[in-house]
Amino acid sequence: MKSRLLGGLAALVLAVVGAILLFVYVQGAAARAQAGLEPVNVLVITERVPVGTKISELTGKVKSEAIPKSAVPEGALESLDGQDGKVTAVGLEPGEQLLAARLVDPRDLVPGTVPVPDGMEEVTFLLTPERILGGRLEAGDTVTVYSSFETEDAVGADSSVPPEIRGWKQSTGLLFHDVLVTAVQKAAPETKSSSDPNSSGKAVEMPNGSAFITVARSDADAAKMVFGAEFGTLWLAKQTDTTAKTDPPVTTFGGLY
Repeated sequence: MKSRLLGGLAALVLAVVGAILLFVYVQGAAARAQAGLEPVNVLVITERVPVGTKISELTGKVKSEAIPKSAVPEGALESLDGQDGKVTAVGLEPGEQLLAARLVDPRDLVPGTVPVPDGMEEVTFLLTPERILGGRLEAGDTVTVYSSFETEDAVGADSSVPPEIRGWKQSTGLLFHDVLVTAVQKAAPETKSSSDPNSSGKAVEMPNGSAFITVARSDADAAKMVFGAEFGTLWLAKQTDTTAKTDPPVTTFGGLY
């Protein structure tokens, strides 16, 4: 009789302990599941982003979205704070989370270059240091391009050029805003002279600090820049995020003061 009673009590105790352990396990599992479902705000791509896109251009292509913590990979960004100056290292597609590893310094993407935007082509100009901020331009910079011309004779009245610059032999005008510099190849730190086989042996002088500046532009715009470099001179001004972009008239000596 006693043995049956003791056996029954032992079974009851085991059942109670088992129920308690099961309850604790279920509660722990629920807590773990709930922790995994805890929403986290991350940036999600809303439209296709090509490789080499700047952070300033990425702002309108991402949105903050709440996603379960268990579905958020390491390095997912909650905002673009602290990412200034970077570009996308790969193409991004709508719906994917923005990871810190996919944003890099432009110079790390391909040393000394940045990708060419879709639909554009590259063209290179040899420019002296005073025309490229003393040689401080780098791949990834955005510049404004100006051109200056000096002709032997004043522009005639029957010319198609604007009336305000007729009669003047010198003029300077703004060609383009928002020109992307895709590569910079700087000359050696001393003046050198080399022979170009495509120019009938004509020597090409590269003054100290000169550089080959490659930019991305449409074919029509590239043709205008080539004309400006071939028959006049080009000047590049580096833009910032707050640069005011206007449409100034062509400057001549008569309109300078």
